[in-house]
Amino acid sequence: MNNIKVRFAPSPTGYMHIGNTRTAVFNWLLALKLGGSFMLRIDDTDIQRSKTEYENAIRDILSWLGISWSEEARQSARLERYNAVVEKLKQQGRIYACYETAEELEVMRKQLMNKGLPPIYDRRALNLTPREVAAYKAEGRRPHYRFKLCSGIIEWDDMVRGKCRYDAANLADPVIIREDGSFLYHLPSVIDDADFGITHIIRGEDHVTNTAAQIQMFEALGVSVPCFAHLPLLTGSEGKLSKRLGSLGVRELRAEGMEPMAIASFLAKLGTSEAIEPYYDWQSLAATVDLHRLGRSQPRFDEKELKLFNTRYVHSLPYENVKKRICADSAFWNVVRGNLEKVEDIAEWENICHKKLKPVVEDAALTSLAAKLLPAEPWDEDTFASWAEELKMQSGKKGKALFHPLRLALTAQENGPELKKLLPLIGRAKALERLNGREA
Repeated sequence: MNNIKVRFAPSPTGYMHIGNTRTAVFNWLLALKLGGSFMLRIDDTDIQRSKTEYENAIRDILSWLGISWSEEARQSARLERYNAVVEKLKQQGRIYACYETAEELEVMRKQLMNKGLPPIYDRRALNLTPREVAAYKAEGRRPHYRFKLCSGIIEWDDMVRGKCRYDAANLADPVIIREDGSFLYHLPSVIDDADFGITHIIRGEDHVTNTAAQIQMFEALGVSVPCFAHLPLLTGSEGKLSKRLGSLGVRELRAEGMEPMAIASFLAKLGTSEAIEPYYDWQSLAATVDLHRLGRSQPRFDEKELKLFNTRYVHSLPYENVKKRICADSAFWNVVRGNLEKVEDIAEWENICHKKLKPVVEDAALTSLAAKLLPAEPWDEDTFASWAEELKMQSGKKGKALFHPLRLALTAQENGPELKKLLPLIGRAKALERLNGREA
């Protein structure tokens, strides 16, 4: 297939959360792998809940993740187009007016379920007489509109779920326009996908039944039906769908120092049989993606696991990926990265090594002797071993009794990078002062 094009179509009714971020990640990965384009479409037909601040935040998070788009559109600017399509489909008998209230529809639904029947709308509105319609209008009722499904089997080959097959007789005609004249998701999405040439639609499995109805909408418009992939929904660590996953904001993860490619690497492999490993750029990750490898079961998402993975990711980050964000050189980065939880933590070790520090003196006699035995520079990683061996012989101390006082005096920290690697970064002048218990 040529001219591959995907879209990410968020509703600006809230901030980006981990669920829709996963959808954006898979769309972007597929575009990269197939050499296609990625479109951002703002689905803002919900006028009451859509906000500019949410829309701006969506763009900001996508950019931070490293996802770029070559085209952008918003549904609120295309209402004239939707209305034109609606009029055409009304003339074809594919869209019809209904006058039942929400309360009446609920009663109908319960009656059907009590009889053991599926709660499918019975199309009684198609049999209304002009007199009945006039009576409803006289009551002040305003119609909602449904798309009429044609009888028959609806099927498609899903890139995740495989063969999908629905009998239209078991599906309700979807409501596409509310009583107030506003559009629901279904038809505007299809019109946009058709008009903008979307070839692949990747979204959550909660849209599977929508897809069955929307395939008939594509056909009613006389356009090609895109390829579909429905991702299994994430579950929480408690083993069921978690409300928290619907609100776990990527803004908060970003503020906590999470790496964008750590999030992408984690989400791309979650729910597959593949190990979750660090990938440092989108192209490398995209080359490994195969939607057919996604399992059908709902993957368990654990925020703690993501944070642990992010720490592991930072520990392995090449200097080239962080050099524009830090002041340290590659040698310093390679020494301390294994002790960082996030990249920004490097500032603490830069301060320890290069700025004034008040040492913690645990064993004054030992550190005083260590100062006297401190060799002259230049130093390398072998310096510490020979120095410590001499100190061990003269002090009679070893193990923690030897190394712990040295670490406290040199860094004022209980833990950290290997002292053999850290000592050359601190330098002799500061090391000497600190071993003697003086701030340096």
